[in-house]
This record gives sequence, structure tokens and C-alpha cells, in this order.
Amino acid sequence: METVVSGIRSTGNLHLGNYYGAIQNFVKMQYEYNCFFFIADWHSLTTHPTPGNLHGGVKQVLVEYLAAGLDPERTTLYIQSDVPEIAELYLYLNMNAYMGELERSTSFKDKVRANPDNVNAGLLTYPVLMAADILIHKATKVPVGKDQEQHLEMARTFGNRFNRLYNSDLFPEPYAFNFTQNLVKIPGLDGKGKMGKSEGEGNAVYLSDSPEVIRKKVMKAVTDSGPTVENQTKPDEIQNLFDLMKVVSTADTYAHFDELYNKCQIRYGDLKKQLAEDMIIATAPIREKIDHFANDASFLRQVARHGAIKARESAQKTIKEVREIIGFRAF
Repeated sequence: METVVSGIRSTGNLHLGNYYGAIQNFVKMQYEYNCFFFIADWHSLTTHPTPGNLHGGVKQVLVEYLAAGLDPERTTLYIQSDVPEIAELYLYLNMNAYMGELERSTSFKDKVRANPDNVNAGLLTYPVLMAADILIHKATKVPVGKDQEQHLEMARTFGNRFNRLYNSDLFPEPYAFNFTQNLVKIPGLDGKGKMGKSEGEGNAVYLSDSPEVIRKKVMKAVTDSGPTVENQTKPDEIQNLFDLMKVVSTADTYAHFDELYNKCQIRYGDLKKQLAEDMIIATAPIREKIDHFANDASFLRQVARHGAIKARESAQKTIKEVREIIGFRAF
């Protein structure tokens, strides 16, 4: 059975982009693969959360993982910082990761532009920690969004480099994996790109958002004055709304509004109202379960402990092999 690894940063509530871009696949994969899904609390330290926010973020993601359908009996569900072997492998991989290749990372350059006063070493070596997350379990399949494909390529680079340096075949090559033909990228409501936690409150629709909040967010989504020529190409902010509708609405609903747009008869208010209602329907089962799990602290502790034990069993085997290959042997 092939091994799958992926994780989500513990920086706030999960949104539709997390669900349709990752977690929906996680739920399917747990029945067919050896799955390790984690909460990336170490990765979140690049933005310097307070202790309270860090703890709250970890709990919220764990709750929402469970509410979305992850079963701790079928998958290894754990918190990244509960597995210290990941940090050890991160150290070893960093010794053979080079400044030039890390500085060329698209995500690093984007973060530098967005936050020039917070260019920390954690941001620079983010791809190395991500590689350690994957390689520690010798994963071959990684369900990631399109924005993470370069990081996955770097994980292959670091694993292959280790193999060459030490004349080993320890690490297999991990590849992007999705149950559909194409990796899913969920756009945000601001018309500027992907849905994300760090893109502003109005950009993302969270799994825990109430129907009222969802309606308000969607109605504020960026639009234009409407098409002026039949069958004209949709501008980015309008295409984003149609892309969201393609995910949460029926094919007939999408076709109906697409036809109205192509005939220059579209009313954006109607489009947004329909989109909001379809989002509310899509998230309703998850929202109900979030409330249930959030109030069961004992069960959450049990899940975290159980996941840490299973994840460390796998990680300790890999680290033992890594130490021996490098030359760290007991006398």
C-alpha cells in the first residue's frame, strides 16, 4: 500500500480552498492508502503567532479535519510538533540545501514582496521542512494544490541528493496526487488569485462560517459592469466566481449562468445569491460536525495522542536509517 502525506498550517479556520483543494481528497484516500495527515504548527511559526493563537489554531484544524470526514482509525492524524524526528531530518536536509535554489522558490519571493519586514530563515527553508514532512514517512503521493508543486519538486531534489551523497536508495520520489485529472486551485472572492487564510477576511469562505456570513462575503465579491459583447472572455474576477460555482453548484446551474453571461443577460446579484446558497448547502454537514467535535476536548486529546504514537513509529524507523547512512552510529 503506497504512502500518502500532506498537511495544513495551523493558522486559522480552514476554508473552501483547503477542503476542495486538499481535504476532500484526504477523505477519499484514507480508504485506499497508508495516509499520514498532519497539522503543520511548525510551519505556522514563520508568522510569529502568540501561544494562545498557536494552540487555538491547532485545535481548530484538528476539529475541522474530523468534521470534514478524516477518521483517526483509518489514517494517521497528528500534530507536526509531536514528531521531533521531523525536525531532525529537517536539519540533515538543510545541510545539503543551497541558498540559490531556496531563494529561487516562487513562494519565498512572493512572501518577501508581501512582508519585507519579516524575511526570516523559516520562510527561506520552508521547502526543506516540507520535504522532511514528506520524506520522514517515505511518501510517494502528496495531495497538494498547484501553488505547492514547486515545493514538491524541491522535496524530490532534496531526497535524491541525499540518496546520491550517501549512495543509498532510502528516499523514494514523491509526486503530486489527486483523485481527479488536474490539481484543484480554488479562487478567492477578491478576484486576485487563490483562496487563502492570509489574503484578507473577505477573500475566503471558511467551513465554519454561518449562512449569514457566507451570504455577506459572497455578495461583496468583486465584479465588473458586465459583458458588452456576446461570448466574450470573462475577466479574472468574474471567471473566479464561475470557477467557484463549478465546484459547489450543479452542472445545470453553472450552465444556466454561463449562458446568461454569454448572451450579455447576466445579473451578478442573482449569480452571487445562487453561489452563496450553494456554498451554504455544501458546507452545512461539516459546519454541524464542527460544533460537535469542538465541544469534546477529551476526544480531541485522544486523537492527538494516538496520532503522535503512530506517526513517531514511522518517523523513528526512517531516522534510525538516516543516522546509520550518514555515519551517526553508537560505539
